[in-house]
Amino acid sequence: MIARGVMLGPDQPVILHMLDIPPAAESLNGVKMELVDAAFPLLKGVVATTDVVEACTGVNIAVMVGGFPRKEGMERKDVMSKNVSIYKSQASALEKHAAANCKVLVVANPANTNALILKEFAPSIPEKNISCLTRLDHNRALGQISERLNVQVSDVKNVIIWGNHSSTQYPDVNHATVRTPAGEKAVRELVADDAWLNGEFITTVQQRGAAIIKARKLSSALSAASAACDHIRDWVLGTPEGTWVSMGVYSDGSYNVPAGLIYSFPVYCQNGEWKIVQGLSIDEFSRKKLDLTAEELSEEKALAYSCLS
Repeated sequence: MIARGVMLGPDQPVILHMLDIPPAAESLNGVKMELVDAAFPLLKGVVATTDVVEACTGVNIAVMVGGFPRKEGMERKDVMSKNVSIYKSQASALEKHAAANCKVLVVANPANTNALILKEFAPSIPEKNISCLTRLDHNRALGQISERLNVQVSDVKNVIIWGNHSSTQYPDVNHATVRTPAGEKAVRELVADDAWLNGEFITTVQQRGAAIIKARKLSSALSAASAACDHIRDWVLGTPEGTWVSMGVYSDGSYNVPAGLIYSFPVYCQNGEWKIVQGLSIDEFSRKKLDLTAEELSEEKALAYSCLS
């Protein structure tokens, strides 16, 4: 997708830097061979390496897909401690070797907290340049609404994912609309089923990743890659007028979310920068959901920081 211009547009040449762990060096080289064989016009070079310094040198955009997955019998603290050490070393390499205005997207879980650790250990990268992926959840919410209403997914906009990329996230349709022949209509009005929107819809989006693992015995691949491309494309090239997307970004206290967490907000992007959409009304049901996921992120943050000592 990146080599085809899906991420940065059809006119932007790219050099791909691909980093993997030493045991995967051979298969990584196989990926490089395939990229060469595909003869992508926009692909001006491929660096396939197991050396973090070589991978980070001069990069303008870093998509961090590597992390340590939770295995059976592992406590959250064990997973956190593994990821803290991974993100500490990646952060140091980006800090020293990436391009000055490098944009970073963290995909690997726990994504919000991994992004926070990365921010901690790459102090010269501006906090506005470090984000985590909740666009997959955002796209899942769009998909569920489009299926429920039997409309094109491109006609649905402005759903919101609040909070953590975990099962406490809050998929919110209170401000979402659908383009219809009679003009834009509110999703809540068209669905006309609050019990579904406040119940099954939320849990389906929250647990979609687990459902995919159950179905294909592997975690989301295509949808996650596509969402990462969407996230970076909108961040770099801008969101359409009147449309917002969900990004895990550094909280400034908006919507009474504790400052200093990486939290998913509705954002719009222009000139390569994101801004949190302000002034949206939050009802009591939503307020509880926003606070619950913030609480989980505060606990994760405390756990991550305890792994640093």
